[in-house]
Amino acid sequence: MQFKYLKPEDINKLRNYEFGAKALVEGYLSGRHRSKQRGSSTEFHEYRQYTPGDDPSMVDWRVFARSDRHYLKTFEQETNLECTIFVDSSASMGFKEKSELTKLEYSSFFAACLSYLIVSKNDQVGLQIFDKDIRHHLPPGSTRKHLHSILNLLEKNQPGSQTSLAESLKRANPLIKRKGTIVILSDFFDEPKQIFQALNPYIHRGFRIHLFHVLDPGEMNLTDRGLSMFTDMETDEKITIHTSSIKQTWQDELKAHTKALRSLAASRKVDYTLISTQESYFTLFDRLAH
Repeated sequence: MQFKYLKPEDINKLRNYEFGAKALVEGYLSGRHRSKQRGSSTEFHEYRQYTPGDDPSMVDWRVFARSDRHYLKTFEQETNLECTIFVDSSASMGFKEKSELTKLEYSSFFAACLSYLIVSKNDQVGLQIFDKDIRHHLPPGSTRKHLHSILNLLEKNQPGSQTSLAESLKRANPLIKRKGTIVILSDFFDEPKQIFQALNPYIHRGFRIHLFHVLDPGEMNLTDRGLSMFTDMETDEKITIHTSSIKQTWQDELKAHTKALRSLAASRKVDYTLISTQESYFTLFDRLAH
């Protein structure tokens, strides 16, 4: 089955991605906990193949002696990673100027690849598609069928109305039942203080949070077009202005905005990354493994 946002070449690349085993299993992106007890309180579930980063003490050496392969025993008491991916699907995410992909397409490619990688590790991934409201909520799952549901949602998704990341985070909080990892892909056109106020309940619950600030290069460095008409993609408000007269102000405002996001993230031990849609979305995997 062919999916728009999960290309065969990306799957091949993901299979060899070293970060997957290390970061997902060792814990940077992981919420996995294994019981260290081996008595009646933990019930044997199944074997799974060892991957680099797994605890060697979990290897069944008797199986290794027979098969020359490393397998781990898993127990019913084991809990796996739960990751929820938030994809900003507001109207502004449909923007592109200097990139082949819109911000939404770029985010969707990464969300699809990350979902594939998590499910391939038998962990759970959920999806939240939002603009000013939560448009789609798919609770975490780990099956191939669940992955296909995520990929289908991403494929059918289109830029919607205005952004309200803060409000969407507030509404999503009671829907995400178990502590885990949150990945947010957005252009973050919302007030930084409001965003982090909405993130506070997740932080207090012990979630790992990764913010990926996705911008087109034309937004990061305003193109000089002379006298031009600009249309707000979320309000349809129009303004005609000479780009040279606002370029410095635009750069200063964007710098202040990203500085506020980065500073608030650092103070709350939240991971923040600013990324251009001209860069490979695999750069974001490098950041997760950092």
